[in-house]
Amino acid sequence: MTNKVICPGSFDPVTYGHLDIIERAAKVFDHVTVALFINQSKTPLFTLEERISLLNQVTDHLDNVTIDACSGLLMDYAKEQNATAIVRGLRAVSDFEYEMQITSMNRKLNEDIETFFVMTKNEYSFLSSSIVKEVAKYHASVTDLVPSVVEEALKKKFAK
Repeated sequence: MTNKVICPGSFDPVTYGHLDIIERAAKVFDHVTVALFINQSKTPLFTLEERISLLNQVTDHLDNVTIDACSGLLMDYAKEQNATAIVRGLRAVSDFEYEMQITSMNRKLNEDIETFFVMTKNEYSFLSSSIVKEVAKYHASVTDLVPSVVEEALKKKFAK
């Protein structure tokens, strides 16, 4: 049996914190699908196609990782993909409270799919896509926060 997992998120943009979770999941599970979920309540900085491209570029060194986009419920998508689990990153206690609610609902929707939480490395515990966008908007360095391809994409976005 192949352990296929889903690592969901909006990845707007992908950060070193995201990449840390993806790389660590790729070491543990046979296959990781990074699933870009379309959140209708958010207005993303990057288009879906741009986010997919950035994720493909920063994960191209991982043979067992694929990038996909989807909408709808995570549990429906996981079932369609024959996934056995969901992998989520945690930065702080506040993340845990939110994730616990989501995981409880997901378990209600499909109790056969487990959720695994991975604590982010300490150096990324403060990091979020929102913080990165805010810093980049004012042309401050995000070199230590995102891969170089993402940094360049942010510079282009905010040069306009």
